[in-house]
Amino acid sequence: MTQPLTLVCPAGTPAALEAALEAGADTVYCGFRDATNARNFPGLNFSRAEMKAGIATAHAAGREVYVAINTFPRAGDVDPWIKAVDDAVDCGADALILADLGLLSLAAERHLGQRLHLSVQAAASTPEAIRFYHQAYGVRRVVLPRVLTLAEIAALNREVPVETEVFAFGGMCVMAEGRCQLSSYVTGQSPNTHGVCSPASHVRYEQDDAGMRSCLGDVAIDRFAPGESAGYPTLCKGRFSANGRLSHLFEDPVSLNVIERLPELMAAGVSALKIEGRQRGKAYVSRVVAEFRKAVDAAAAGLRSQAAPALMAQAEGGQSTAGAYDKVWR
Repeated sequence: MTQPLTLVCPAGTPAALEAALEAGADTVYCGFRDATNARNFPGLNFSRAEMKAGIATAHAAGREVYVAINTFPRAGDVDPWIKAVDDAVDCGADALILADLGLLSLAAERHLGQRLHLSVQAAASTPEAIRFYHQAYGVRRVVLPRVLTLAEIAALNREVPVETEVFAFGGMCVMAEGRCQLSSYVTGQSPNTHGVCSPASHVRYEQDDAGMRSCLGDVAIDRFAPGESAGYPTLCKGRFSANGRLSHLFEDPVSLNVIERLPELMAAGVSALKIEGRQRGKAYVSRVVAEFRKAVDAAAAGLRSQAAPALMAQAEGGQSTAGAYDKVWR
């Protein structure tokens, strides 16, 4: 019998955590206010006291909280990551989302019985890799990269002894997460070690008579005509001139949205849907989670949902894609 999908939702702040719970999240994921998580932006994330209080609030509502410690410790500076593991357990986290082998080993040895999930930053996408993490560290769920097709996900689930979680809405990463260093070539910071892809401090928009130009540092990423929606500038989604042709080299800068593919994901053996957006505000969390709550419940009843206008309003550039679920652009 096909199991209902668990809805795993983002919270970049305590207010967003409460909004996610109110909108129907089964689980909320969040991180500490430092480089140990991959959304290390100013004004976001949780202090230790806020994390403990947020977890208590979720538990009182019968929900869970996962703590993301999903960046890779820098050489000679591992203490913040070790402290984050210990503190997340002390705060009552239902699961730790980890990517680094050393942290997985430490968590498995120091905190027996603690549920461990493998972050998408580990980029595990083969049965052999996933079985290794399960056997070596007791990992019980793997968050799959956003470059796998439905057929590949179904094939993986037939061969692995763990739950799988896939991204359902939000930022569409076209790289194998955990291996991308593009941002560091322009900003000196990457999501793998600093927790930021295209940090906001390096982003700027320039208006001229021809329209809007988006830049990352000193590099122009894209140009938009007057009235055209301007996406957030990341290198992999830039529009570049190559071989005499101007185009997006990988994928248009739009949001992932699989709300119409929930029955197929259930049939493929997926356990959980992850909504991306810890860097987004409370209103985004409320609207997106509420729409997916309705869609997940409908899928459990054997019904298929259609793309909702409320979701399109939250999509990057007002557009969405099913990514690799629909097309293999690799």
